[in-house]
Amino acid sequence: MIKAVIFDMDGVLIDTEKYYIQLGMDITKEMGYEIPREVFLSMRSLNRKFSKPMLLEKYGEDFDFEYFHAERRKRLREILEYRGIEKKPGVDEVLAVLKKEGLQTAVATATDMERASSYLSQIGVLEKFDRILSVSNVKNGKPMPDVYLEACRQLEKEPSECIAVEDSPVGVRSAYAAGLRVVMVPDLTQPEEEIQPFLSGVAQRLPEVAEYAKIL
Repeated sequence: MIKAVIFDMDGVLIDTEKYYIQLGMDITKEMGYEIPREVFLSMRSLNRKFSKPMLLEKYGEDFDFEYFHAERRKRLREILEYRGIEKKPGVDEVLAVLKKEGLQTAVATATDMERASSYLSQIGVLEKFDRILSVSNVKNGKPMPDVYLEACRQLEKEPSECIAVEDSPVGVRSAYAAGLRVVMVPDLTQPEEEIQPFLSGVAQRLPEVAEYAKIL
């Protein structure tokens, strides 16, 4: 029986992944690299502990990861300050239904706690979650299971009693490794064949997650 639903943030609750992808391509092009969009899509939610060696292996030790990381973060901040945080459709609806059904909710994000709290506050949902967990709370970021395991611990629920809502293969692997049921809500990509075995369901709209909470 499902007792809690744990949400990823970027690409699930807020519409920010598109900026990460475009900025990644723009900045690396300025640095003299032609890196395909698919590379940045594969890096969604990937902790820098893993993304840095991946890029260095692909593009050489001369790739200035620290500059890339800092510049993308700076430009993202500027974009979000100008455009504001876009809430994904259905966020308020699904949270209201889950609360009505008596399920706990949490966020488990690859973003640091300071920014995660700010973003969730800006879209008016920070106080609607029982717990907010980020990479700041754990030793290892996604795709390792740490953030989901910590979320379950703080909610006092077994992983098998929780649904994880994810939009990226990295996040799906993280939640599955922690033992949660995983429902993917596609954002920039549909679920690839290689992650299909890890999924308990696919919801094309966020409110559909509440239906999975009843049947899983």
